[in-house]
Amino acid sequence: MQPGRILVAGQDGAFVIKLVGDVRLTLCTTLDEFFDEMLSVEGFASVVVDLSDAINVDSTTLGLLAKLAIKAKDKFQFVPLILSTNPDITRVLQSMGFDRVFRIREEPLLNDEDLGELPVLDASEEGVRNRVLEAHRTLMGLSDSNHAKFRELVSLLEGQCF
Repeated sequence: MQPGRILVAGQDGAFVIKLVGDVRLTLCTTLDEFFDEMLSVEGFASVVVDLSDAINVDSTTLGLLAKLAIKAKDKFQFVPLILSTNPDITRVLQSMGFDRVFRIREEPLLNDEDLGELPVLDASEEGVRNRVLEAHRTLMGLSDSNHAKFRELVSLLEGQCF
């Protein structure tokens, strides 16, 4: 399976984030810190998340995406667009309640030659655990079904001490 990568482009406050391959929690620090930077850019106007080349997106990544959408709406009254051409990923997005926080479109971008790859950031085990915990809490807040799915994991993570 192709390892996960994050491609990004931005101009005049408009951003495109493309997740490629098998996107897992190893990229959570990179993704979370980029989201924070992007949302603090003066003149932020929009963000499109493109999942058309993603093979798998784990629950931590989904939680971070949900957090991004919630922050964009709260801070900028903007609902991000998510592109998903893989029916399995689209089904997961819909079952997790992403249609409440994203506009979901099932067509890809025309091309991605202007996107640059984000370098993967190192993170401590505690930093990753905290991001995983926050991502899953965000997912739990999207729906009762998600709350039931992730309650045990969140309890386990909350009980771990570093």
